[in-house]
Amino acid sequence: MNKVTAFFLAPFSFLYGIGVSFYQSLFQSGLLKSIKFNIPVISIGNLSVGGTGKSPHIEYLIRLLEAYMPVGVLSRGYKRKTVGHILLNLSHTVEDVGDEPVQIKRKFPHVPFAVNKNRSTGIPKLLSQHPEIKVILLDDAFQHLEVTPSLSILLTEYAHPYSEDYLLPGGRLREWRYGARRADIVIVTKCPHSPTPDEEFIWRKKLRLQERQQLFFTGIKYLQPYNIFNREQVYLLNPSLHIFLISAIAQSDYLTDFIRPQVGALTEFIYEDHHYFDEVELNVIIQKYIAISHSNKMILTTEKDATRLMLHSSLFEKHQIVIYAMPIEIDCFDKIRFDSWIKNNLLAFKV
Repeated sequence: MNKVTAFFLAPFSFLYGIGVSFYQSLFQSGLLKSIKFNIPVISIGNLSVGGTGKSPHIEYLIRLLEAYMPVGVLSRGYKRKTVGHILLNLSHTVEDVGDEPVQIKRKFPHVPFAVNKNRSTGIPKLLSQHPEIKVILLDDAFQHLEVTPSLSILLTEYAHPYSEDYLLPGGRLREWRYGARRADIVIVTKCPHSPTPDEEFIWRKKLRLQERQQLFFTGIKYLQPYNIFNREQVYLLNPSLHIFLISAIAQSDYLTDFIRPQVGALTEFIYEDHHYFDEVELNVIIQKYIAISHSNKMILTTEKDATRLMLHSSLFEKHQIVIYAMPIEIDCFDKIRFDSWIKNNLLAFKV
């Protein structure tokens, strides 16, 4: 949102901010208790409502940590159609547990993953189901104060840092900017390049970081698209390819900017984040796809959207259409220092 919109919505943002401050004061005063667990708990979250890239950062941490200790993941399961605590298996769908949990579970089927809106009860339940777990990753838990993490990681987007944003509904912030003080690590995500020392200094000032807070930068790496029904089947982008892109994520611009220079044509179908597709919408896309006569064409989507499109697998099978997903990983610009910092923090953990 622009500054004009934020200005006119400022009274509502102020009222929202009062509510947030009151909730946080209940923990600060001790009226509500925050629980600390006897194993490391790493929280990954953001101040904004989405688009910072939490899922690929959680995947990065899983790859980093699972070589040293058993990892578990806990998420609220945003926009799922169930309630309560669910331990994921590969048969669960987005309606059961949400799209991001399904996405991550399919990549790491051996990693225990549960969804529970209440993190303070979800952690003990996950540990009772998998007592071998030695570290837990909390997905999107920066505002969930009922758990005191041993390490708090805050993500902020390069193009939309929290320092230049406003409280809901005038902006995209879930809480006041000063909430960033709770973070041990701040990661500026989706960076176009590795920052220079001068740029790092400017970012520390811009984000008003405390001396104790670590600052890191990550970029995006897109990998080869794969068939969502057969992951072994991949497809290379090429200059004569016509792509029909189905995207329902918070920020689609990064993906379209990556694809457009590499293909002959790009037709976009953009929806709001976490959108549940219906068959009417998909039939419109399918008919437009079929109407293109040449064979060098592809329906492409994101990995997160693929989990929701798979609910309509029979529709695509009926028309003999293959859907490809564009995998994404993060590029950590100071990987050695970041990895070492995480490992050393875990080694220094004390109850």
